[in-house]
Amino acid sequence: MKDVASEISPRVVGRIREKLLKWYGANKRDLPWRRVSDPYCILVSEVMLQQTQVKTVIPYYERFLKRFPTVRHLAGAGLQEILKAWEGLGYYARARNLHRAAKIMITDHDGRVPDVYSTIRKLPGVGDYIAAAVLSIAFGQARAVVDGNVKRVLSRLFCMQHPVNAATSHKQFQTAASVLLAEEDPGGFNQAMMELGALVCRPDRPECPQCPVSADCRAFRAGKVKDYPLREARKSVPLHHVAVGVIRRGGRVLITRRKSDGLLGGLWEFPGGKVLAGETPEAACVREIKEETNLTVEVTGRISRVNHAYTHFRIEMDVFDCRYLCGRVRLSGGATDHRWIRLSEIDSYPFPKANHKFFKALFEYTKTHDL
Repeated sequence: MKDVASEISPRVVGRIREKLLKWYGANKRDLPWRRVSDPYCILVSEVMLQQTQVKTVIPYYERFLKRFPTVRHLAGAGLQEILKAWEGLGYYARARNLHRAAKIMITDHDGRVPDVYSTIRKLPGVGDYIAAAVLSIAFGQARAVVDGNVKRVLSRLFCMQHPVNAATSHKQFQTAASVLLAEEDPGGFNQAMMELGALVCRPDRPECPQCPVSADCRAFRAGKVKDYPLREARKSVPLHHVAVGVIRRGGRVLITRRKSDGLLGGLWEFPGGKVLAGETPEAACVREIKEETNLTVEVTGRISRVNHAYTHFRIEMDVFDCRYLCGRVRLSGGATDHRWIRLSEIDSYPFPKANHKFFKALFEYTKTHDL
């Protein structure tokens, strides 16, 4: 497939750069990470912004930096404290990797964010996008960023025939972005491209009349904006039925901590697991608790049903009230720690968002059943 970048004339490139930077200067949003030049703060913002909307990130970013204002503060904190500060933001591997990166920056880089591409790319969780964003915005280096917004803008500007969600297309988008990049202000231009995709060149209902580069947009001129970007068909997302139990014993409930790596690593949760074919959720709850904790319990009531979507699958989770019968906790199946806590202490522990969805119902159930 033809390389679009080779067809872009220098005259068009210069015009797009000039118009886009001028538009950005007049229309950019006042975001907290745009008010700072500290590479650490910019790194934190870019990590948080991965796969997460700006409006969601803002309060987390501000709280996080208030709690961990420097690389040294972050490196010196415990993982549980960091996960608690990240709680609800999702994709927790980002927090674990950022913590590991901070420790490396302390031991190997005198507490500073590296300003060399090959070096910053070696930090845990730092891929091509984050490296280019930090180096261009914080250090003024000519590195073009390519995220979902940028791909959409490029796809429409040049009627690119490469699906934006295909890994094999990334090189084409990276090349096109690099050709367009304004080297005199790479950080500003990168942010302008992303801002245009977020505010004007949106997935649905793009505001083409307000676009500063519509005159050079091939899709707009051809009346085909809605045809771009191209996408490969995705496979259907599987649904898993899950049952978990709130085990009560002596005024306390049992929580377990997931192993530190993998999905939701290091977070706390109520024990449970997948419902097998032909199995009732109640029976699955009792079985999973026995397998995971070695405890024998009895289901005494249903607290809630929760639906939650992850990146590659969805869950429907039934939450049950369980009475402890016998046994001593012996963990298996990936849990690494456990606590018997009072429900009033639950805010002290970082939990997945799916668990947070039934906390209100749990407290109401506890009150109405006089537990």
